Amino acid sequence: MSQQKPSFLKRIWRFIKKNPAGVAGMILVLLSISAALFSQWIAPFDPSKASLTSRLAPPSWADETGESVFFLGADQVGRDLFSRIIYGAKISLMVGFFGVLISLVIGTVLGLVAGYFGKWLDDFIMRVADIQLAFPFILFAIVIMSVLGTGIWKIIIILGLTYWVGFARLIRGEVISLKEQEYIHAAKAIGGTTFTIIRKHILPNVMSSILVLGTMYIAEFILLEASLTFLGLGVDPTIPSWGGMLADSRNYVTTAWWTATFPGIAIMLTVLGFNLLGDWLRDKFDPNMKL
Repeated sequence: MSQQKPSFLKRIWRFIKKNPAGVAGMILVLLSISAALFSQWIAPFDPSKASLTSRLAPPSWADETGESVFFLGADQVGRDLFSRIIYGAKISLMVGFFGVLISLVIGTVLGLVAGYFGKWLDDFIMRVADIQLAFPFILFAIVIMSVLGTGIWKIIIILGLTYWVGFARLIRGEVISLKEQEYIHAAKAIGGTTFTIIRKHILPNVMSSILVLGTMYIAEFILLEASLTFLGLGVDPTIPSWGGMLADSRNYVTTAWWTATFPGIAIMLTVLGFNLLGDWLRDKFDPNMKL
């Protein structure tokens, strides 16, 4: 008799029990992405609408007077924190995804070139990478933003042009190992062009590493965007962002704890989600973790 296959729900339950951290990471990431995509339908109030009569209103569930209508309270000018946190997810994820996309493309191309061709090209690209790593990012970003001004796309470009080094160094190391494999020599022997070998035989084998590092970098970029915005060198103050909310709450931490607590929790959970997801992807794709 053939063994009956487990039901769909049982397979899901087994997957959750086997990968609890990865599932937790996926849930947190999906919640952040959902908030960003559907912010205009989820947010109960206009995130930019101020009301001085509601200034620093506490969360509705912690308001002893019962007058507050804001689930997570209001900020120093009476704007709904919950709505601003939801809209802030869009900014953070935009910086994370597009910043990683730029650095991924640049780093992947340079890493493939350096690892496959070697010699002077490898030396030149790696020396440029060493010079790039010699500059502290925050200091570099402060100088550039002070000259060019603030703006979300400027942050994305700065992050993309700075963090390509991580992708390049990782991919270079893997390509150096892969190009000595027998199937690569066989592809060369039958007349495969360099472009074809890289596209069909090398790039697919480094995609898992690219995916894992990209996931980790998204979390780091979210933190960096919040840090720059907190310093006044990031997103425009009129745009709801988690870093901007933390900057606005500096003077009210002791009198209105909710103004800093909930944006901080939003950053923490989103970064935690991407880190857990990245760890799970690393464990899944790294053959050494399966021994």
